Amino acid sequence: MKREHDFIHNGNRYDFDWGECSASKGFAQVDTTQDASYFGIWTNPFDFITVSYTEGDIYRNTAESAEEYIAFLREMHSDYEKMGQPIIGIDPMLNDDLCQRFIALGLTDLLHESCRPKEASDEV
Repeated sequence: MKREHDFIHNGNRYDFDWGECSASKGFAQVDTTQDASYFGIWTNPFDFITVSYTEGDIYRNTAESAEEYIAFLREMHSDYEKMGQPIIGIDPMLNDDLCQRFIALGLTDLLHESCRPKEASDEV
């Protein structure tokens, strides 16, 4: 895993939402109970990158393989639950390519309900 750290003054998560970590650049938001202007997490299932922003600190983690990426996301999910701040779900921002990529990686259970495939019994 390649790990990088940066810091920006007077930034906020919205700079990432609409910039570096936008859905058009292959990123989905990782929604948590702690999301605020000073905190956010985004992940890219194509390039295996996860970016987090907390009060100016920026951490970029790049996995070297799909397996390493999947393990990282699952560990992050587990760590947040242990802290009592569970991840609500990965939000692909209504981007079907992102949804399908997470599903192909076996991460359906981490997605927002709106992106999960309907069970056969749920179909009308």
